[in-house]
Amino acid sequence: MSNQARSVARWPGVVGAAAAALAVAAGAFGAHALDGVLTPGRLATFETAARYQLLHAVGLIALQAALAADAAAPRALVRAAALLTFGTFVFSGSLYLLVATDVGAWGAVAPIGGAAMIAGWTVAAWAFARPRPPG
Repeated sequence: MSNQARSVARWPGVVGAAAAALAVAAGAFGAHALDGVLTPGRLATFETAARYQLLHAVGLIALQAALAADAAAPRALVRAAALLTFGTFVFSGSLYLLVATDVGAWGAVAPIGGAAMIAGWTVAAWAFARPRPPG
């Protein structure tokens, strides 16, 4: 794998680690600063956003590990990482905005992110399951 390809393949780990740090911060903020400020339903929405952000951040780090371990890793893993990144940003971001603004329309955006996350995991499964030439 060329230096350029290796640097491109590193971004899922960088994004995953940054997203994990932000998810932990968001979770702590929700638990300590928002408890008693938000309705229980809105607090649960905030917690869902932080939980999905953290889970998908760990998923991005796992995809990074797979890319780093195999110089011939399928390019589909990078596509999967892109879908997971987009999906997490849209899903969790729309839920954070829903809680911050109390504009219910943001809740209608979340399924777009969820669909992208499902697509990302589906592409990753296909890439892992796909037979590859020996070598």
